[in-house]
Amino acid sequence: MNIAILSRSQKIYSTRRLMEAAEQRGHSVQVLDHLHCFMDITSDNPSIHYRDEEYVRNDIDAVIPRIGASVTYYGTAVVRQFEMMGSYCVNESVAITRSRDKLRSLQLLSRKGIGIPHTSFAHSPDDIKGLIREVGGTPLVIKLLEGTQGIGVVLAETRKAAESVIQAFMGMSANILVQEYIAEAGGADIRAFVVGDRVIAAMRRQAPEGEFRSNLHRGGTAEVVRLTPQERQTAITAAKAMGLNVCGVDMLRSDRGPLIMEVNSSPGLRGIEATTGKDVAGLIIQFIEKNAKQDKTRTRGRG
Repeated sequence: MNIAILSRSQKIYSTRRLMEAAEQRGHSVQVLDHLHCFMDITSDNPSIHYRDEEYVRNDIDAVIPRIGASVTYYGTAVVRQFEMMGSYCVNESVAITRSRDKLRSLQLLSRKGIGIPHTSFAHSPDDIKGLIREVGGTPLVIKLLEGTQGIGVVLAETRKAAESVIQAFMGMSANILVQEYIAEAGGADIRAFVVGDRVIAAMRRQAPEGEFRSNLHRGGTAEVVRLTPQERQTAITAAKAMGLNVCGVDMLRSDRGPLIMEVNSSPGLRGIEATTGKDVAGLIIQFIEKNAKQDKTRTRGRG
């Protein structure tokens, strides 16, 4: 197969591992910086150009999107163009967009009856007291909708602190969520890596002392974890709710069962592979082999 990885650089660990795994299984791999792709949008022959090169309809069998949160709009437009050209996209553009919108994703999870922390959202500063009340009071967590890797996430331990932080964010016209603080999680969360309809690897991430965010980018540590049947099913159901074939599902262990924090459409491979010792990249390529529809009569080449 001819596989394209949409990534800013082939030096990134996750991109490099996917390249290696695909090449080891005999596939041709190209890394395309999606910000350097441009599109010819026509009804009869849609195409994508990359640094003055054209990739025609039947050139790319499968696409692995590795789209950063800051370029979601343009990145998903490129993915959508590949979809128009008939390429198999591991995660479709609409699913990526859906999961990147934190508010929308939580609403979809709630609609499916999937456990999430009590969450409130408002526009007016007049509603701050109601926001705090609806999540059970302080301590509580305040999250920027546009934040990633723990950036823009604040733990407010008192009502006065919560009101001040929320007012400050609203004063900057920032969109925020207010969520209950799950004390029993003990500063730890679980990342379940879902490929297709199964969890292929899972790790427990622990925040460092004095920190409540467990992101590895913020100094958290990780260890292999055995999921309960309920946690495993919750992760799979959350991935399906987003429409994602490959994703990282972050959840907390609470007294009322697993609670989903986020469904990540471009999860990093370094932490999960190093922690579990599993060939996650290889399992993703195997999934593509089983699901990408190959037409052996395709005409390859440039048009």
